[in-house]
Amino acid sequence: GVSGAVTVLMKDAIKPTLMQTLEGTPVFVHAGPFANIAHGNSSVLADKLALKLVGRDGFVVTEAGFGADIGMEKFFNIKCRASGLRPNAVVLVATVRALKMHGGGPNVSAGAPLPREYIDENLSLVSRGCHSNLRKQIEIAHLFGVPVVVALNVFKTDTQAEIEQVCQLAKECGAFDAVPSHHWALGGRGSVELARAVKEASGAPSNFQFLYSPELPIVEKIRTIAQKVYGADDIALSPQAEAEIENYEQQGYRSLPICMAKTHLSLSHMPDKKGAPTGFTLPIRTVRASIGAGFIYPLVGTVSLFDSFKLTASERDTGVTQTCPLEWCPNQMQACGPIAGAGGRKLLTSCPPPLLLELLPFHHQRTPPGPRCDRLRQRGLPGVVVVVVVVVPGVVVWWWWCLTAGPALPLICLGAVEPWSHRRVHDP
Repeated sequence: GVSGAVTVLMKDAIKPTLMQTLEGTPVFVHAGPFANIAHGNSSVLADKLALKLVGRDGFVVTEAGFGADIGMEKFFNIKCRASGLRPNAVVLVATVRALKMHGGGPNVSAGAPLPREYIDENLSLVSRGCHSNLRKQIEIAHLFGVPVVVALNVFKTDTQAEIEQVCQLAKECGAFDAVPSHHWALGGRGSVELARAVKEASGAPSNFQFLYSPELPIVEKIRTIAQKVYGADDIALSPQAEAEIENYEQQGYRSLPICMAKTHLSLSHMPDKKGAPTGFTLPIRTVRASIGAGFIYPLVGTVSLFDSFKLTASERDTGVTQTCPLEWCPNQMQACGPIAGAGGRKLLTSCPPPLLLELLPFHHQRTPPGPRCDRLRQRGLPGVVVVVVVVVPGVVVWWWWCLTAGPALPLICLGAVEPWSHRRVHDP
Protein backbone atom coordinates (compact mmCIF):
# COMPACT_ATOMS: atom_id res chain seq x y z
CA GLY A 1 0.00 0.00 0.00
CA VAL A 2 0.99 3.56 0.70
CA SER A 3 3.37 2.82 3.59
CA GLY A 4 6.46 2.25 1.45
CA ALA A 5 6.02 5.40 -0.63
CA VAL A 6 5.30 7.51 2.46
CA THR A 7 8.36 6.10 4.20
CA VAL A 8 10.58 7.11 1.30
CA LEU A 9 9.17 10.66 1.47
CA MET A 10 9.36 10.90 5.26
CA LYS A 11 12.90 9.55 5.41
CA ASP A 12 14.16 13.08 4.84
CA ALA A 13 10.99 15.13 5.32
CA ILE A 14 11.12 14.23 9.03
CA LYS A 15 13.93 16.79 9.31
CA PRO A 16 12.79 20.43 9.76
CA THR A 17 13.70 22.80 6.93
CA LEU A 18 15.85 25.71 8.12
CA MET A 19 14.99 28.98 6.38
CA GLN A 20 15.25 32.66 7.30
CA THR A 21 13.28 35.88 7.20
CA LEU A 22 14.29 38.83 5.03
CA GLU A 23 16.20 40.16 8.04
CA GLY A 24 18.05 36.92 8.76
CA THR A 25 15.97 35.53 11.63
CA PRO A 26 16.14 31.70 11.60
CA VAL A 27 12.86 29.95 10.75
CA PHE A 28 11.98 26.26 10.89
CA VAL A 29 9.33 25.18 8.36
CA HIS A 30 8.01 21.78 9.31
CA ALA A 31 4.54 20.20 9.09
CA GLY A 32 1.67 22.57 9.83
CA PRO A 33 -1.25 21.17 7.79
CA PHE A 34 -4.47 23.17 7.62
CA ALA A 35 -6.09 23.75 11.01
CA ASN A 36 -9.61 23.40 9.66
CA ILE A 37 -9.13 19.74 8.63
CA ALA A 38 -6.02 18.83 10.65
CA HIS A 39 -4.10 20.21 13.64
CA GLY A 40 -2.61 23.24 11.85
CA ASN A 41 0.61 23.43 13.87
CA SER A 42 4.33 23.18 13.32
CA SER A 43 5.99 19.97 14.45
CA VAL A 44 7.03 19.25 18.03
CA LEU A 45 10.49 18.42 16.68
CA ALA A 46 10.87 21.91 15.16
CA ASP A 47 9.71 23.58 18.38
CA LYS A 48 12.14 21.63 20.55
CA LEU A 49 15.04 22.29 18.18
CA ALA A 50 14.20 25.99 18.20
CA LEU A 51 13.99 26.11 22.00
CA LYS A 52 17.37 24.46 22.26
CA LEU A 53 18.94 26.90 19.81
CA VAL A 54 17.60 30.13 21.36
CA GLY A 55 18.78 29.20 24.84
CA ARG A 56 17.35 29.96 28.26
CA ASP A 57 16.54 33.61 27.60
CA GLY A 58 15.41 33.27 23.98
CA PHE A 59 11.95 33.30 22.45
CA VAL A 60 10.34 30.82 20.04
CA VAL A 61 7.22 31.88 18.13
CA THR A 62 5.29 28.88 16.82
CA GLU A 63 2.20 29.21 14.64
CA ALA A 64 -1.24 27.77 15.32
CA GLY A 65 -3.26 28.12 12.14
CA PHE A 66 -6.43 30.19 11.68
CA GLY A 67 -8.28 31.35 14.80
CA ALA A 68 -8.30 30.45 18.48
CA ASP A 69 -11.28 28.15 17.88
CA ILE A 70 -9.35 25.63 15.77
CA GLY A 71 -5.56 26.04 15.44
CA MET A 72 -4.98 27.32 18.96
CA GLU A 73 -7.40 24.89 20.60
CA LYS A 74 -5.62 22.00 18.88
CA PHE A 75 -2.21 23.42 19.81
CA PHE A 76 -3.18 23.30 23.48
CA ASN A 77 -5.25 20.12 23.64
CA ILE A 78 -3.27 17.96 21.18
CA LYS A 79 0.23 19.32 20.66
CA CYS A 80 0.97 20.50 24.22
CA ARG A 81 -0.42 17.25 25.58
CA ALA A 82 1.89 15.23 23.34
CA SER A 83 5.03 17.36 23.71
CA GLY A 84 4.86 18.34 27.37
CA LEU A 85 5.68 21.93 26.38
CA ARG A 86 3.76 24.81 27.95
CA PRO A 87 3.36 28.20 26.22
CA ASN A 88 4.15 31.42 28.03
CA ALA A 89 1.84 33.67 26.02
CA VAL A 90 -0.62 33.77 23.13
CA VAL A 91 -0.26 36.34 20.35
CA LEU A 92 -3.68 36.82 18.77
CA VAL A 93 -3.40 38.48 15.35
CA ALA A 94 -6.29 40.72 14.30
CA THR A 95 -6.98 43.09 11.42
CA VAL A 96 -9.36 46.00 11.14
CA ARG A 97 -10.85 44.53 7.98
CA ALA A 98 -11.60 41.17 9.61
CA LEU A 99 -13.17 42.86 12.62
CA LYS A 100 -15.37 44.94 10.32
CA MET A 101 -16.60 41.75 8.64
CA HIS A 102 -17.37 40.17 12.02
CA GLY A 103 -19.12 43.39 12.98
CA GLY A 104 -21.62 43.05 10.14
CA GLY A 105 -19.69 44.21 7.08
CA PRO A 106 -20.68 43.00 3.59
CA ASN A 107 -19.39 39.78 2.05
CA VAL A 108 -16.11 39.82 0.16
CA SER A 109 -15.72 38.01 -3.16
CA ALA A 110 -12.35 36.91 -4.52
CA GLY A 111 -11.31 39.02 -7.50
CA ALA A 112 -13.93 41.70 -6.88
CA PRO A 113 -13.08 45.17 -5.51
CA LEU A 114 -13.36 45.51 -1.74
CA PRO A 115 -16.57 47.19 -0.56
CA ARG A 116 -16.03 50.72 0.69
CA GLU A 117 -16.77 49.67 4.27
CA TYR A 118 -13.38 47.93 4.38
CA ILE A 119 -11.46 50.88 2.94
CA ASP A 120 -13.13 53.88 4.58
CA GLU A 121 -13.20 54.53 8.30
CA ASN A 122 -16.12 52.80 10.04
CA LEU A 123 -15.82 52.79 13.82
CA SER A 124 -19.25 51.22 14.31
CA LEU A 125 -18.32 48.03 12.42
CA VAL A 126 -14.98 47.85 14.23
CA SER A 127 -16.65 48.17 17.61
CA ARG A 128 -19.19 45.43 16.93
CA GLY A 129 -16.45 43.11 15.63
CA CYS A 130 -14.34 43.65 18.75
CA HIS A 131 -17.23 43.09 21.15
CA SER A 132 -18.24 39.86 19.40
CA ASN A 133 -15.48 37.93 17.64
CA LEU A 134 -12.36 39.42 19.23
CA ARG A 135 -13.83 39.10 22.70
CA LYS A 136 -14.67 35.44 22.07
CA GLN A 137 -11.18 34.69 20.69
CA ILE A 138 -9.61 36.16 23.83
CA GLU A 139 -12.00 34.20 26.05
CA ILE A 140 -11.02 30.95 24.31
CA ALA A 141 -7.34 31.59 25.07
CA HIS A 142 -8.21 32.32 28.71
CA LEU A 143 -9.83 28.88 28.97
CA PHE A 144 -6.28 27.53 28.95
CA GLY A 145 -4.94 30.03 31.49
CA VAL A 146 -2.46 31.81 29.21
CA PRO A 147 -2.08 35.62 28.88
CA VAL A 148 -3.06 37.11 25.51
CA VAL A 149 -1.39 39.86 23.51
CA VAL A 150 -3.44 41.18 20.58
CA ALA A 151 -1.27 42.11 17.60
CA LEU A 152 -3.14 44.41 15.24
CA ASN A 153 -1.71 43.82 11.75
CA VAL A 154 -1.99 47.33 10.32
CA PHE A 155 -3.08 47.91 6.71
CA LYS A 156 -2.43 51.17 4.86
CA THR A 157 -6.19 51.84 4.73
CA ASP A 158 -6.59 51.64 8.53
CA THR A 159 -7.16 55.01 10.17
CA GLN A 160 -5.54 56.05 13.44
CA ALA A 161 -8.96 56.18 15.12
CA GLU A 162 -9.68 52.56 14.10
CA ILE A 163 -6.27 51.38 15.31
CA GLU A 164 -6.68 53.07 18.69
CA GLN A 165 -10.21 51.72 19.04
CA VAL A 166 -9.16 48.10 18.45
CA CYS A 167 -6.29 48.32 20.96
CA GLN A 168 -8.50 49.91 23.61
CA LEU A 169 -11.39 47.47 23.19
CA ALA A 170 -9.05 44.45 23.12
CA LYS A 171 -7.74 45.39 26.56
CA GLU A 172 -11.29 45.90 27.81
CA CYS A 173 -12.12 42.41 26.51
CA GLY A 174 -9.37 40.87 28.64
CA ALA A 175 -6.16 41.05 26.59
CA PHE A 176 -2.95 41.50 28.59
CA ASP A 177 -1.95 44.10 26.00
CA ALA A 178 -2.86 45.14 22.46
CA VAL A 179 -0.44 46.90 20.13
CA PRO A 180 -0.38 47.85 16.44
CA SER A 181 2.24 46.06 14.34
CA HIS A 182 3.70 47.68 11.22
CA HIS A 183 5.97 44.80 10.18
CA TRP A 184 4.49 44.64 6.68
CA ALA A 185 5.65 48.18 5.92
CA LEU A 186 8.68 48.57 8.19
CA GLY A 187 9.96 45.04 8.82
CA GLY A 188 11.36 44.26 12.25
CA ARG A 189 11.42 47.95 13.23
CA GLY A 190 7.64 47.98 12.92
CA SER A 191 7.23 45.18 15.47
CA VAL A 192 9.45 46.40 18.31
CA GLU A 193 6.49 47.49 20.43
CA LEU A 194 4.82 44.12 19.86
CA ALA A 195 8.00 42.28 20.87
CA ARG A 196 8.19 44.26 24.11
CA ALA A 197 4.56 43.46 24.90
CA VAL A 198 5.10 39.74 24.27
CA LYS A 199 8.21 39.73 26.46
CA GLU A 200 6.28 41.35 29.29
CA ALA A 201 3.32 39.00 28.91
CA SER A 202 5.55 35.92 28.89
CA GLY A 203 6.80 36.90 32.33
CA ALA A 204 3.30 37.40 33.73
CA PRO A 205 1.72 34.74 36.00
CA SER A 206 -0.15 32.01 34.10
CA ASN A 207 -2.06 28.89 35.01
CA PHE A 208 -1.96 26.61 31.98
CA GLN A 209 -4.59 23.89 31.88
CA PHE A 210 -6.15 21.55 29.33
CA LEU A 211 -9.77 21.93 28.33
CA TYR A 212 -10.72 18.31 29.00
CA SER A 213 -9.41 15.15 30.62
CA PRO A 214 -8.22 12.43 28.21
CA GLU A 215 -10.29 9.89 30.12
CA LEU A 216 -13.61 11.56 29.30
CA PRO A 217 -15.83 9.69 26.80
CA ILE A 218 -15.28 10.77 23.20
CA VAL A 219 -18.76 12.29 23.01
CA GLU A 220 -18.12 14.45 26.08
CA LYS A 221 -14.83 15.74 24.68
CA ILE A 222 -16.58 16.78 21.47
CA ARG A 223 -19.40 18.40 23.45
CA THR A 224 -16.90 20.29 25.64
CA ILE A 225 -15.17 21.80 22.61
CA ALA A 226 -18.49 22.64 20.94
CA GLN A 227 -19.93 24.41 23.96
CA LYS A 228 -16.91 26.09 25.54
CA VAL A 229 -14.94 26.99 22.40
CA TYR A 230 -17.50 27.38 19.60
CA GLY A 231 -20.40 28.63 21.74
CA ALA A 232 -22.87 25.90 20.69
CA ASP A 233 -25.81 24.85 22.83
CA ASP A 234 -25.16 21.16 22.18
CA ILE A 235 -24.03 18.65 19.55
CA ALA A 236 -26.07 16.38 17.28
CA LEU A 237 -24.50 13.06 16.30
CA SER A 238 -25.59 11.26 13.17
CA PRO A 239 -26.31 7.52 13.54
CA GLN A 240 -23.08 6.83 11.65
CA ALA A 241 -21.08 9.02 14.04
CA GLU A 242 -22.62 7.31 17.07
CA ALA A 243 -21.68 3.88 15.72
CA GLU A 244 -18.13 4.99 14.92
CA ILE A 245 -17.59 6.47 18.38
CA GLU A 246 -18.84 3.28 20.02
CA ASN A 247 -16.46 1.25 17.86
CA TYR A 248 -13.44 3.41 18.75
CA GLU A 249 -14.17 3.20 22.45
CA GLN A 250 -14.51 -0.58 22.27
CA GLN A 251 -11.12 -0.71 20.57
CA GLY A 252 -9.53 1.25 23.41
CA TYR A 253 -9.13 4.67 21.76
CA ARG A 254 -11.19 6.67 24.24
CA SER A 255 -8.13 8.49 25.65
CA LEU A 256 -7.13 10.04 22.31
CA PRO A 257 -7.58 13.83 21.99
CA ILE A 258 -10.08 15.36 19.57
CA CYS A 259 -9.11 17.12 16.32
CA MET A 260 -12.28 18.77 15.00
CA ALA A 261 -12.63 19.21 11.23
CA LYS A 262 -14.64 22.43 10.96
CA THR A 263 -14.88 25.50 8.75
CA HIS A 264 -12.39 28.26 9.56
CA LEU A 265 -14.76 30.97 8.33
CA SER A 266 -16.92 31.01 11.46
CA LEU A 267 -16.83 29.99 15.10
CA SER A 268 -19.81 27.81 14.22
CA HIS A 269 -20.20 25.20 11.48
CA MET A 270 -21.95 27.79 9.26
CA PRO A 271 -19.39 29.76 7.19
CA ASP A 272 -21.69 32.76 6.73
CA LYS A 273 -22.30 33.25 10.47
CA LYS A 274 -19.77 35.85 11.57
CA GLY A 275 -19.11 37.47 14.93
CA ALA A 276 -19.75 35.07 17.82
CA PRO A 277 -22.82 32.95 16.94
CA THR A 278 -24.90 31.42 19.74
CA GLY A 279 -28.00 29.27 20.03
CA PHE A 280 -26.95 26.65 17.48
CA THR A 281 -26.48 22.89 17.60
CA LEU A 282 -23.23 21.55 16.16
CA PRO A 283 -23.87 18.64 13.76
CA ILE A 284 -21.31 15.81 13.73
CA ARG A 285 -21.61 13.99 10.41
CA THR A 286 -18.99 11.29 10.88
CA VAL A 287 -16.07 10.52 13.20
CA ARG A 288 -12.76 9.13 11.98
CA ALA A 289 -9.55 8.11 13.69
CA SER A 290 -5.89 8.80 12.91
CA ILE A 291 -4.40 6.25 15.26
CA GLY A 292 -0.82 6.78 14.11
CA ALA A 293 -1.10 10.55 14.51
CA GLY A 294 -2.86 10.02 17.82
CA PHE A 295 -6.24 11.72 17.59
CA ILE A 296 -9.93 11.27 16.77
CA TYR A 297 -11.29 13.69 14.18
CA PRO A 298 -15.04 14.40 13.88
CA LEU A 299 -16.28 16.00 10.65
CA VAL A 300 -18.55 18.94 11.46
CA GLY A 301 -21.40 19.94 9.17
CA THR A 302 -20.52 19.89 5.48
CA VAL A 303 -16.74 20.27 5.85
CA SER A 304 -14.80 18.04 3.44
CA LEU A 305 -11.28 16.66 3.48
CA PHE A 306 -8.81 16.30 0.62
CA ASP A 307 -9.74 13.67 -1.92
CA SER A 308 -7.72 10.46 -1.73
CA PHE A 309 -4.97 9.94 -4.25
CA LYS A 310 -4.80 6.62 -6.05
CA LEU A 311 -1.49 4.79 -5.99
CA THR A 312 0.22 3.79 -9.21
CA ALA A 313 1.94 0.44 -9.57
CA SER A 314 5.40 2.00 -9.16
CA GLU A 315 4.33 3.77 -5.96
CA ARG A 316 3.14 0.49 -4.49
CA ASP A 317 6.56 -0.99 -5.15
CA THR A 318 8.41 1.91 -3.54
CA GLY A 319 9.82 1.42 -0.08
CA VAL A 320 12.87 1.52 2.12
CA THR A 321 14.54 -1.89 2.11
CA GLN A 322 18.00 -1.35 3.60
CA THR A 323 20.29 1.44 4.78
CA CYS A 324 24.03 1.55 5.23
CA PRO A 325 26.90 4.06 5.38
CA LEU A 326 28.93 5.13 2.34
CA GLU A 327 32.57 4.87 1.36
CA TRP A 328 34.74 6.97 -0.91
CA CYS A 329 38.47 6.86 -1.49
CA PRO A 330 40.69 8.53 -4.12
CA ASN A 331 41.02 5.40 -6.23
CA GLN A 332 37.62 3.80 -5.91
CA MET A 333 33.98 4.65 -5.23
CA GLN A 334 31.58 2.06 -3.84
CA ALA A 335 27.81 1.86 -3.72
CA CYS A 336 26.75 0.08 -0.56
CA GLY A 337 23.32 -1.36 -1.16
CA PRO A 338 19.76 -0.23 -1.85
CA ILE A 339 17.93 2.33 0.23
CA ALA A 340 14.76 2.34 -1.80
CA GLY A 341 13.01 0.54 -4.59
CA ALA A 342 10.96 2.55 -7.08
CA GLY A 343 8.98 0.90 -9.80
CA GLY A 344 11.20 -2.18 -9.74
CA ARG A 345 14.45 -0.15 -9.90
CA LYS A 346 16.84 0.02 -6.96
CA LEU A 347 18.08 3.47 -6.11
CA LEU A 348 21.54 3.20 -4.64
CA THR A 349 23.36 5.48 -2.27
CA SER A 350 26.83 6.47 -3.34
CA CYS A 351 29.08 9.48 -3.67
CA PRO A 352 29.34 11.78 -6.69
CA PRO A 353 32.26 11.69 -9.12
CA PRO A 354 35.47 13.45 -8.00
CA LEU A 355 34.65 16.67 -9.87
CA LEU A 356 31.32 17.04 -8.09
CA LEU A 357 32.93 15.93 -4.85
CA GLU A 358 35.19 18.95 -4.98
CA LEU A 359 32.25 21.28 -5.66
CA LEU A 360 29.55 19.78 -3.45
CA PRO A 361 30.29 18.50 0.08
CA PHE A 362 29.10 14.99 0.82
CA HIS A 363 28.89 12.94 3.99
CA HIS A 364 30.26 9.42 3.89
CA GLN A 365 31.73 6.83 6.20
CA ARG A 366 34.16 4.02 5.59
CA THR A 367 32.60 0.60 5.06
CA PRO A 368 33.84 -2.51 3.26
CA PRO A 369 32.19 -3.22 -0.08
CA GLY A 370 29.68 -6.06 0.01
CA PRO A 371 28.37 -8.60 -2.49
CA ARG A 372 25.67 -6.22 -3.65
CA CYS A 373 28.30 -3.67 -4.63
CA ASP A 374 30.13 -6.33 -6.62
CA ARG A 375 27.00 -7.14 -8.56
CA LEU A 376 26.68 -3.49 -9.56
CA ARG A 377 29.94 -3.43 -11.47
CA GLN A 378 28.98 -3.43 -15.09
CA ARG A 379 30.82 -3.74 -18.36
CA GLY A 380 32.33 -0.55 -19.72
CA LEU A 381 30.11 2.32 -20.81
CA PRO A 382 30.95 5.84 -21.95
CA GLY A 383 31.48 8.03 -18.92
CA VAL A 384 28.54 10.46 -18.49
CA VAL A 385 27.65 12.65 -15.53
CA VAL A 386 24.20 14.28 -15.33
CA VAL A 387 23.38 16.54 -12.38
CA VAL A 388 19.66 17.19 -11.87
CA VAL A 389 18.55 19.85 -9.39
CA VAL A 390 14.90 19.88 -8.32
CA VAL A 391 13.86 22.87 -6.24
CA VAL A 392 10.64 22.64 -4.24
CA PRO A 393 9.53 25.06 -1.47
CA GLY A 394 12.09 24.89 1.30
CA VAL A 395 13.98 21.91 -0.11
CA VAL A 396 16.78 21.55 -2.63
CA VAL A 397 17.15 17.99 -3.90
CA TRP A 398 20.35 16.90 -5.59
CA TRP A 399 20.46 13.75 -7.72
CA TRP A 400 23.66 12.35 -9.19
CA TRP A 401 23.21 9.95 -12.09
CA CYS A 402 26.60 8.53 -13.02
CA LEU A 403 27.06 6.28 -16.04
CA THR A 404 30.65 5.18 -15.61
CA ALA A 405 33.26 3.45 -17.73
CA GLY A 406 35.41 1.58 -15.20
CA PRO A 407 34.59 -1.87 -13.82
CA ALA A 408 35.35 -0.64 -10.29
CA LEU A 409 32.62 2.02 -10.37
CA PRO A 410 28.87 1.55 -9.80
CA LEU A 411 26.49 2.01 -12.69
CA ILE A 412 23.94 4.25 -10.96
CA CYS A 413 24.57 6.67 -8.09
CA LEU A 414 21.88 8.52 -6.12
CA GLY A 415 22.90 11.22 -3.65
CA ALA A 416 21.04 11.09 -0.35
CA VAL A 417 18.76 14.11 0.17
CA GLU A 418 20.29 15.73 3.22
CA PRO A 419 22.87 18.38 4.20
CA TRP A 420 26.35 17.03 3.53
CA SER A 421 29.74 17.47 5.14
CA HIS A 422 32.78 16.38 3.14
CA ARG A 423 35.26 13.98 4.76
CA ARG A 424 37.65 12.01 2.54
CA VAL A 425 38.55 8.50 3.57
CA HIS A 426 41.90 7.04 2.40
CA ASP A 427 42.94 3.42 2.34
CA PRO A 428 45.91 2.57 4.59
